[in-house]
Amino acid sequence: MTTTGQPAIIRSVFTVKHKEYLTPRYIKITLTGDEVLKFANTTIGVNNKIFIAPRGINEIHFPKVDDAGNIVAVDDHLKPIVRTYTHRGIDLAKKEMYIEFVAHGDEGPASAWAISAKPGDKLGVAMKDTKAALYPKADWYLLVADATGIPVIASILEKLPETAKAQVLIEVQDKSDLQFFQSEATVHVEWLYHPKPGENNLLFEAVQNINLPDESVARFAYVAAEFSSVKNIRQYLRKDLNWQQQELYAYSYWKHGASEDGSVKDRQHEKNTL
Repeated sequence: MTTTGQPAIIRSVFTVKHKEYLTPRYIKITLTGDEVLKFANTTIGVNNKIFIAPRGINEIHFPKVDDAGNIVAVDDHLKPIVRTYTHRGIDLAKKEMYIEFVAHGDEGPASAWAISAKPGDKLGVAMKDTKAALYPKADWYLLVADATGIPVIASILEKLPETAKAQVLIEVQDKSDLQFFQSEATVHVEWLYHPKPGENNLLFEAVQNINLPDESVARFAYVAAEFSSVKNIRQYLRKDLNWQQQELYAYSYWKHGASEDGSVKDRQHEKNTL
């Protein structure tokens, strides 16, 4: 913990050990380094920050703190690109960390980096040095995501007990993107296919067609997808069906037609609306 009572931020630079296409548009990157051990207290499935070196730069340059405690900014030509991703897995014995990327061409810096990544490349990672609960205890779960939310949904499913039941809705571009999840719970997965992510209401319509349990059942919904889908699902559950705030976590990882930097204020505002 820091002196302010907030968890310390761990950050390290790792090298790419292995790259695997789980599907034609889904890449698992295995990172390695001695400092993987520093992340032993983190939680699989929570967000991390990744730091991508600018083109032509082979090292990750984090901001530094001088002797007076002031943050010293990195020169613009060395400043890494920062993006939010999901901590998908860690193997302390092997000193490996795993992050999964949606490969959607060169339009995004993280996607472009993952597509071109090769063994020996560098990536910076930062996380809070603390354990965090991904979800509360419940009997029934609704897990909703597009491709960007698959890592956190998969992480939740891996942790659910065998006594739990889960309805999972996942939107991807086509059947080649289908993945298999591990879980001890009773799980029903429905895959939704659309060639142009963000240009539809498939997830929202699918949620509306589910026979959701009433308030007599201990229930919880986790929604991780595009901005409009998350907004519609949140309003439907909270306003139309009167789900309580503690029964739902909904957050958009991206907004159609906007960059991550350009959409962050809208996404944060929507998260705190209801």
